[in-house]
Amino acid sequence: MSEYVHTSVSNGTGFITLDRPKALNSLSLAMVRDITQALMAWRDDSGVAAVVIRSSSEKAFCAGGDIRFFYDNGRATPQGGSALVEDFFTEEYALNHLIHFYPKPYIALMDGVVMGGGMGVAQGGPDCRVRIVTERTKMAMPEVNIGLFPDVGGSYFLSRAPGCLGSYLGVTGVTIGAADALYAGLADHYVPAADMAALSSLLESTPGAELKDAIAAFAAPFRAAVGESRLAAERTAIDRHFGAASVAAIVDSLKTDDSAFAQKTLQAMATRSPLMMCVTHELVRRGAALDVAECLRLERTLVRHNFEDGEVIEGVRALVIDKDNAPQWKPSSLDAVDEAMVQRFFQPVWPDYAHPLRHLD
Repeated sequence: MSEYVHTSVSNGTGFITLDRPKALNSLSLAMVRDITQALMAWRDDSGVAAVVIRSSSEKAFCAGGDIRFFYDNGRATPQGGSALVEDFFTEEYALNHLIHFYPKPYIALMDGVVMGGGMGVAQGGPDCRVRIVTERTKMAMPEVNIGLFPDVGGSYFLSRAPGCLGSYLGVTGVTIGAADALYAGLADHYVPAADMAALSSLLESTPGAELKDAIAAFAAPFRAAVGESRLAAERTAIDRHFGAASVAAIVDSLKTDDSAFAQKTLQAMATRSPLMMCVTHELVRRGAALDVAECLRLERTLVRHNFEDGEVIEGVRALVIDKDNAPQWKPSSLDAVDEAMVQRFFQPVWPDYAHPLRHLD
């Protein structure tokens, strides 16, 4: 194990603890490999009946992939990539697939920041997942803010959110809290932060085979305390505007709405990569008709195109490296994005037999 991932087994439960607090548990390639190694070892281990993944810090469960790593290595060649970047995304997406189909209860304590790659290691399949949020949860798929798109299976789980919520969350990259996560089907249980210590004791003391039911019983009294969902309150407007056929049409629709929601949404979208908002809109649309493996293979193709295009390199530069918050998006406006630019991202990079995720099913 790397210094940032700790594993242990107690009472029939395997525990994975992310411990990179200064980077909000941003995932490195070594961390992806450590998590994968643990899950593969426990998958067929009769002594492990459930898995818990958590953070050592209350500030963040996981803020995503290590974008400084993407920047440094993505600039390594004229094609905008390196072997390490290629390995990272291939292995991260394979891990997301492993988690989705994990045969044992997979419990994610989504306390604090949960974004991007953090969503990928929390959004297990419906048969195994137990996703717990608190009032500290700050959840987002914010990739359009750095010139990327919602990956790590985002095309699958966003496209299956109720109504047009997935398109809204992906295209805008907005951050939501616990009530919204529950409403959107991106979390299962709410536990107040003050009760997380008691929950941790429950996880440690309950046999792994009984953990899923024990968590549901523990969390049940708190459901009413989660508060009202903003997404629920704005659902009619979200479905009306984000059901439009293109991002340009979404913006035109929002401009006809003088509500605070519409104006705030327009302001957020004005700062995002115009090209990647359009790519995201198309990706979520396509994802609705694909299975998990197909979504991850498609996203892997888009990643290669994205780094060759360079939009993500510029986004990370502006947000993290130079911190000028003034990315020079190409194109710089939504009007300049044409359909050919978007569809280019969906063109195959490899023949099917050579795709790096060809073995996923």
